[in-house]
Amino acid sequence: MADVVFFEKPGCRNNTKQKAWLSASGHRVEARNLLAEHWKAEDLAAYFGDRPVTEWFNKAAPAVKAGTVDPAAMTAEAALALMLADPLLIRRPLMRVGPERRAGFDPAAVRAWIGLTGEDQGDMETCPSLHTTRRCPEPGR
Repeated sequence: MADVVFFEKPGCRNNTKQKAWLSASGHRVEARNLLAEHWKAEDLAAYFGDRPVTEWFNKAAPAVKAGTVDPAAMTAEAALALMLADPLLIRRPLMRVGPERRAGFDPAAVRAWIGLTGEDQGDMETCPSLHTTRRCPEPGR
């Protein structure tokens, strides 16, 4: 069992499913609002490790979907600066267990890292509204 600090966008359906799976697997989940956190570039960068910058981004973020932000054209420094200004760009969830930090919810990676019980529940990372014009509710609504 792990104590997971779980940074989410409140109201995100996938984050709700991810937290439920972690809890059902015996982990204690402390949910925090990713959008309200006061991030510093170095703290945020720790969640991405050595992953390519393109994998740092939430593909369903309005600016990414609209093409005004091109993750493939970003340096690490530029990506972090944009994410600090617009946290919707950050790939979710961000998870911390002890000193270890991770971005995204790849079930195989999470299973190997801290353990998940039960069968794979399918794609729990791609936003269901990625290919639609429907948007998730804003936090607090």
